Amino acid sequence: MLSSDPAVAREVFTGDPALLHAGEGNVVLRPLLGPASVLLLDGPEHLRQRRLLLPPFHGERMRAYGERMRAIAAAHVARWPAGRPFPVQRSMQAITLEVILRVVFGVEEPARVAQLAAPLRRLLDRAAHPARLLTLQFTSSERPRPRSPWGRIRQLMAPADAMIHEEIRARRAELAAGGAGRDDILSLLLAARDEQGAPMTDAELRDELMTLLLAGHETTATALSWTLERLARTPAALARLEAEADAGWPDGSAYLDAVVTETLRLRPVVPAVVRKLQAPMTFGGWELPAGVNIAPSIWLIHRDPQLYPEPEAFRPERFLDRRPGTYEWLPFGGGIRRCLGASFALYEMRMVLQELLAAVRLQPTGAAPEPIARRFVTFSPSAGGRVTVAPR
Repeated sequence: MLSSDPAVAREVFTGDPALLHAGEGNVVLRPLLGPASVLLLDGPEHLRQRRLLLPPFHGERMRAYGERMRAIAAAHVARWPAGRPFPVQRSMQAITLEVILRVVFGVEEPARVAQLAAPLRRLLDRAAHPARLLTLQFTSSERPRPRSPWGRIRQLMAPADAMIHEEIRARRAELAAGGAGRDDILSLLLAARDEQGAPMTDAELRDELMTLLLAGHETTATALSWTLERLARTPAALARLEAEADAGWPDGSAYLDAVVTETLRLRPVVPAVVRKLQAPMTFGGWELPAGVNIAPSIWLIHRDPQLYPEPEAFRPERFLDRRPGTYEWLPFGGGIRRCLGASFALYEMRMVLQELLAAVRLQPTGAAPEPIARRFVTFSPSAGGRVTVAPR
């Protein structure tokens, strides 16, 4: 059941997680992420993994990554073509993937970053079509034929998995030898212990690292691409943002934050969240049986004219004088399943946008808004977010 009612979203996000399984609702992602991904788990296993994963993504530790994010963005933006339209999404994918490899994996050597990025990019591009994920879900992964859908994905997953496990082994050996002082997220996860004092296994680490690659790389790149696509087609918002950038952010980035918030309202990367009922439950007056899915629609809630007047208009100003309600702005979901990396993603978007606005000037375009295309489980700009830039 799909619902556009914020009251139903509240019921879902505050409901009993033992009766509302999000992991089962995300089963389409299992072929890529693996069974130990926090997105696929429910119950005590989910809570354990969430507690182990949460600390590195908040507070001063997260803000310490800002300069690396800005430097990565600057290097990529410096290679953008000037004076002609180009799809920005591929560059945003490269930026956010490098952020993951440097900040999460702790890889600093450029050659090693490139070596890791290549197989991961091939894997993600191959699996990007939503129909391919469904095909993988409903076909056997046991002893797949080389030319079958699973066989082709396995061939791409093998080098990516081998490199992830190689990084895990190398970091474990470094820590065992007394290495200390690293602040990358992989090192922090290796040092984390649950309430019984047990660490994450290599299989768990692999699945969580793959989850961070997909959920923390592809989604943020898509959100950044939509932000530039919207700005390039909204001259008034673009002019105000660039004026504030030129003035050194006199209001402390409030308008930039409003731009990001409005982009994620109008173009949420994920259109809905799903929970599978483990018992009969009632939502919004509807009695639903066990086994069905309840899905608060992020897309429809964000377009409710009672919440957002002129809902199809890109108006960042609407968020300058009010904060969106907890169950009215849902790009990261909600409740105990709210995206672990939400603060990290918003911070990364701010760092990347500030850096590129300092380096180039976006040129408005009269083109119509780009249609939406499905990629993985995300809504992406169909033409990759075409923009034109000029050097400052």
